[in-house]
Amino acid sequence: MQPDILYEDADLVIVNKPAGLLVIPDRFNSALPSLNRVLETYYKQHVWVVHRLDRETSGTICFAKNEETHKYLSALFQEHNISKYYLGLLNGRVIPEEGRVEKAIIEHPHVKGKMVTAKKGKASITDYKVVEQWPLYSLVEFQIHTGRTHQIRVHMQSIGHSIVCDELYGDGKPFYLSTIKRKYKLSDHDETERPLLSRLALHASRLEFKKADGTEVKAEAPLPKDIAACIKQLNKWAGGTKETTETF
Repeated sequence: MQPDILYEDADLVIVNKPAGLLVIPDRFNSALPSLNRVLETYYKQHVWVVHRLDRETSGTICFAKNEETHKYLSALFQEHNISKYYLGLLNGRVIPEEGRVEKAIIEHPHVKGKMVTAKKGKASITDYKVVEQWPLYSLVEFQIHTGRTHQIRVHMQSIGHSIVCDELYGDGKPFYLSTIKRKYKLSDHDETERPLLSRLALHASRLEFKKADGTEVKAEAPLPKDIAACIKQLNKWAGGTKETTETF
């Protein structure tokens, strides 16, 4: 597998992670491919994991090429001195169209691997801004100021707008063209409708930070084809409420 490199220098590399790929090996199934192994094969050296993305989340992710850079970048993330932006396709129209969700997050008391908002949890802050809306969906940009597990997914569920195809915090239903296109008909050679999207509709779009020497690092990953296809069909059949300014 050839990594999709967005930024690279002697100290670090930022790549565009495809959806469905683990960041690090699964401890219960080490045979599954992972991004850090892909990079170690590509560079023929050890790379250090700085932060993580959920398996089904695509987009920008950073790895260090040496221990010194790893320590520096890890401190940046821990102290929240790094700008992290995401794009997500949400269920429903988000009102107000811009705001902040500031709710503490803690592990679910009964469901392993799930998180919930609770006063006793860790402080968590997510800013959001609607990019475009349709009758049943919204494309939203997020900036997270903390790095809690499933933070965006938990915060959006808490305000009534789960991310499309989220099985853990939403209904998990795939995105079908028939949902938005009136008088939808299957083609002659299809027995069942194929979804345009069947994975978590969340994408890590941008990373911005400064290196120890003051060098500004910015990396941006375009929306993947599956989410972009949904937006194209929404604009065609559902009618957006504002123009999308970003180029996807």
